[in-house]
Formats: sequence, structure tokens, C-alpha cells
Amino acid sequence: MGKPVDGRKVAIIGCGFVGSATAFTLMQSGLFSEMALVDVDRERAEGEALDISHGMPFASPMSIYAGDYDDVADAAIIVITAGANQQPGETRIDLVNRNVAIFKSILAEIRARECSGILLVVSNPVDVLTYVSLRLSGLPEHRVIGSGTVLDTGRLKHAIGERLGVDSRNVHARILGEHGDSELIAWSSAHVAGIPLEDYFNMRTEGSYEEFRTEMSDLVRNSAYEIIKRKRATYYGIAMAVSRICRAIVRDEKSVLSVSNFMQGEYGIGDVALSTPCIVGKDGVEARMPPSLNYREQAKLKASADTLKQVIAGLDLK
Repeated sequence: MGKPVDGRKVAIIGCGFVGSATAFTLMQSGLFSEMALVDVDRERAEGEALDISHGMPFASPMSIYAGDYDDVADAAIIVITAGANQQPGETRIDLVNRNVAIFKSILAEIRARECSGILLVVSNPVDVLTYVSLRLSGLPEHRVIGSGTVLDTGRLKHAIGERLGVDSRNVHARILGEHGDSELIAWSSAHVAGIPLEDYFNMRTEGSYEEFRTEMSDLVRNSAYEIIKRKRATYYGIAMAVSRICRAIVRDEKSVLSVSNFMQGEYGIGDVALSTPCIVGKDGVEARMPPSLNYREQAKLKASADTLKQVIAGLDLK
């Protein structure tokens, strides 16, 4: 057996843009009292830990330090952000071969220490790497989670809120499937404070609802590429999404989040990880909540799963 889990400890593997932004966001959250930063570039991890530590007088007390895999063993949540960055013009799926090789070495270290915390995969392509992590970590399915479409859903809510003049927190619409080009929006169940989205659209503005849906879909699907084109990487939004998932786990909130999880036959989909609404609490994915989808949306979800399965089929997971 590995070390007992410390419920107030988080470890972040990978101190690039996403990892450092995540560390900073989690420091501000007050969820943890200890944070270990692990990176192949030890000096980079030390620098990030020192820099963030200087904010302690303005936040909650926390021990932040650069560590190694022994420091990961008792973490309640192990956040993996390590991997190659997505380049301009490159899809998340294009990253797969480079990042699977990196993950193999990371997961071997985690497995060797019999870690029993929750593994939160953030690196892209997140759905494929969540599947790889499940297969190679030795952890049970409910304790391996991908950040999935939590950020995409946040982007969608923000876009709809801006367009229709309503607080984005009152927009209830979800993106499902791959965190990538084959993702889909569950329009049939979207609403604003209980009012079907189409009805709210007609109340607040003029024009074509179909054109509005296309506009929102294109905006969300292309947002990462637009950010990468302008500043080479995305990291603030995903860092806040990771913090939201961690809060649901640490506080046992039983929140419904669209995380990447291992499908078990829902909609006829299995042996793949992709995003659907799940109840997330102290044990990770505590229940799956298959949303009500119309026939067209179900077909798109299956197509998204097939896209991921084709990538997985070409992996060497030995």
C-alpha cells in the first residue's frame, strides 16, 4: 500500500504555462495547505514555487515547494499538465504521439508509488490522455478524471451571456464529447434560468436562432485557436476550470461537471473517455448523468467517440 492520502495536499506535474497558472489559481483558492510542483526542469519548478510563495502574505497560508514523485504519493489530487504545447495550426489530436510518450513515464512513477489520490488529467488531447492514464495508472475508473469540456462549457456560457445580455452563471448549456473539433453542444436541453434557450433568444433579440447557434458553436470551437494565434498558449481559463473541479472534489460538493470520464455503455458508447455530465465529489466521478439528447445530438456524440477511438486504436500502451 502507498502513503495515506492527505486531503489538503495537491501535486501538479508540469510547470509550463498551464501548470504554473493552475498552481497560482489553486494557491488563491484556499482549498489546500500544501502544494508540490514537479517538473523535469527542477529549477523551473523551484522558481514557480518561490514566485507564488511570495503571495502568501496576501492569501491563505500554504506550503508550496518543488518536489519529486515521492512528494506526489500522498496527494489528494494529482494534476497532470505536463506535455508538449499545442502549436498554431495544430489540432489537439496532433499532439497525441508526443504526449502519450511523456505520460507513459509519468504514470509509471505514479503506479510505482501506489498513489491512491484522484488523478486529474489536463494535458491535451485530454480525452485520449485520460484513457491512457486509466489504462496505465492502476487507479480505478472513478478516480481518473479529465478536465474535458469544463472549459469549453464555460466558454459557451460566457459567449451566450455576452450575446444575450444575461449573467453567464444563469446560462445552462453543456458541451459534450471530445475536448476538440468533434465536440457538440447539447442545444436541446439548453436554457436560461429555466427558460428554454430558443425562447429566451426570441425574448431578447431578433434574428435567426439557427444562425445564433452556428455563431456560438464556431466561436467556442475556434476560441483556443484564436488565443494561441495571438499569445501562443491558453492557460488562465483552463487553470480556473481545474480549480473548479478541485473545489468540487475537496469540498465534496457533488457538483455536476462535464468532465472526461470512461464511458460504460451510455448511448451505446464504451471503451473510450469523453465528456458527459458527472457528479463530482470526494471520490471523483461518483455518478454519471447521461443528459437528454435528441437523435441528432446522440449521433454526433457517437461520432465524437468514434473519432477518439480511431486515435486510441493507433496507440502503443504496452
